[in-house]
Amino acid sequence: MVGLPTELDPENEEAKRFDLLVLNLQLAMLRSEPGFARLRDQVKELAGLLEEKSAIPMVREQMELIQDAQTDEWWQDVTVPMLEGMRRRLRDLIKFIEKQKRKPIYTDFEDEMGGETTIEMPGFGEGTNDAKFRAKAQAFLRAHQDHIAIHKLRMNKALTAADLGEFQRILAESGIGAPEDIERAAEESQGLGLFVRSLVGLDRQAAKEAMAGFLAGKSLGANQIEFVNLIVDHLTEHGVLNVAMRYESPFTDLTPRGPDELFSSAQVDELLAAIGRVRQAATAA
Repeated sequence: MVGLPTELDPENEEAKRFDLLVLNLQLAMLRSEPGFARLRDQVKELAGLLEEKSAIPMVREQMELIQDAQTDEWWQDVTVPMLEGMRRRLRDLIKFIEKQKRKPIYTDFEDEMGGETTIEMPGFGEGTNDAKFRAKAQAFLRAHQDHIAIHKLRMNKALTAADLGEFQRILAESGIGAPEDIERAAEESQGLGLFVRSLVGLDRQAAKEAMAGFLAGKSLGANQIEFVNLIVDHLTEHGVLNVAMRYESPFTDLTPRGPDELFSSAQVDELLAAIGRVRQAATAA
């Protein structure tokens, strides 16, 4: 006897979204539409997020495909049957990706910034000026991520004094704040490069590559890998990781004593060195 529709478990929403993504990808390929590259990159991004869930047996079983789907070689000769096979094998795994990471991948539109309107709010003083400047700077810099200096910063490439000069110039010419705002922000962030990085974040693949040296050659447990993944998440979002934050949430949600509870003393030192190199790249030599 079949249950009522309301009694049946609805099909996984994440899986259906992935089905739609791959369907659009197949159609774009068959029609030779320019949107193919954008959809392909969305799938590659999903595969990168899935790779971080290697501690889950279902994900680990498909790891070879997950890693292949992130390479340009796999996509060079991709066919509709290959895409269909990938869809079938990965659709039920998408649910393991945290929603806050997954949302941008399914967005088909770009936000547009309208004109700015100043609104006076009774009861609020000038103490919010720093926050306003930071918000304006972040919106401006993220809209200009194709600038060579910003691109270098996001890709974790070492900056030069000329790059810092470019940050100074574009922020000054943007009109988002006075020179003293820029100077104060740079001082508080311990450098203009670190300030800009904190606003634009680090490219996810660059963050993963920055931690790859630490992971190489080690047989780590699930919690250890997850701790490193949390570092990658933080670097992607915030660009840098202060040493003290290793002992704050979300890291302490996984292990109350931070990395000291998961890694040996030598491994902690190696982990700190990897994080330090990411920070160093955002300062000019």
